[in-house]
Amino acid sequence: MRKAFFTFIFLGFVFVTVSAQENQDSTQREGVFDQLFDFGDMVINVISGEKWAVIPALIYSPETSLGVGARAIRVFRPEKGNMSVLRPSTLPITLIYTLNNQTIFTTELDLWLNENKDFINSRIELSNFPFYFFGIGNDPLPKEEGELYGNRYVYFHANYLRRIGKGIYIGPRYEFRADDIYNRVEGGVLETSKVPGYDGQLLSGIGLNLNYDTRDNIFQPTKGWYNRLAWMGFTPVLGSNFTFNQYTLDFRKYFKTFGNQVLALQSWWSFTTGGPTFQHISLIGGSDRMRGFFEGRFRDNHAQVQQAEYRIPIYRNLGLVVFGHAGQVAREVGEFNMRRMRYGAGFGFRYKINKEGLNIRLDIAFGDQTAFYFGLNEVI
Repeated sequence: MRKAFFTFIFLGFVFVTVSAQENQDSTQREGVFDQLFDFGDMVINVISGEKWAVIPALIYSPETSLGVGARAIRVFRPEKGNMSVLRPSTLPITLIYTLNNQTIFTTELDLWLNENKDFINSRIELSNFPFYFFGIGNDPLPKEEGELYGNRYVYFHANYLRRIGKGIYIGPRYEFRADDIYNRVEGGVLETSKVPGYDGQLLSGIGLNLNYDTRDNIFQPTKGWYNRLAWMGFTPVLGSNFTFNQYTLDFRKYFKTFGNQVLALQSWWSFTTGGPTFQHISLIGGSDRMRGFFEGRFRDNHAQVQQAEYRIPIYRNLGLVVFGHAGQVAREVGEFNMRRMRYGAGFGFRYKINKEGLNIRLDIAFGDQTAFYFGLNEVI
């Protein structure tokens, strides 16, 4: 971890030094830079039609290794309503195959209606996703001893939110997930521990979301809040074969600092009660929470993550971000303490692909491993 930290500082120093030298030679190089960015913009325009942008999908993360496929995304506003007020809606469709023999199909609709008074979100995911299990707790198996298991699953959720006050939205949520674990290590951790969900799961539940959203832009906010309080309850009454509740608190704040630079902060908490499955228990790691830690390496009844990201425009559509985070999991809420925190940091680059602010992102993170992430849109 210390080595990763100093590597991060060194790379930052190199970037600043190179930037200073480029400023001295800016007059000579301006033409070259503009030609490169003109070419990048031309490529984006070629793959982006009037309604759909279709791009080859290239992803990389520790959980998937290298993944290739195709991604289509439509950013639009319904014809009805005040175009100057209505937030952009999105419909991405993604098909990926990874070097870890994982096949992933996802599509998700974010639909803003009625001058932002109504919001509809739904997601479908179909995956054949071999993955690793490290056990339960804040001190799981060493990462070299993670146990591979085969898993196929289908996932669906649907939300509806209605604005009831300035920036305040409330509405119901439904979730469904079915997992088929078709391959386990004989006599391994999953078989011997028999944690809930070790031989598959069928989940069906309803819940409630309460959001406070005052962001000035949903893709690239420079000010405002995005806070979410959520409850999900899974019960046999709705067809679930496991019974548990999950509560999520997600607080985000955006500050515009110098020029167009932005500081984004997030405090995320998850609390699970009842008999949750290991697939759906509170967990940290991955590309959204605690980059640099394998997704699900740390999982337990409760989890918390604190994240900060600083965003700096560099030139035209290119930007730089630096980020840091800390988090932990616990069986009981009273076990949370500073000594149990896991820490990570990193930096990345952004390239804006449309006027709404949608970004392609590349992140390099240092946690309990050095990890690379390539994808769309911001993390926080």
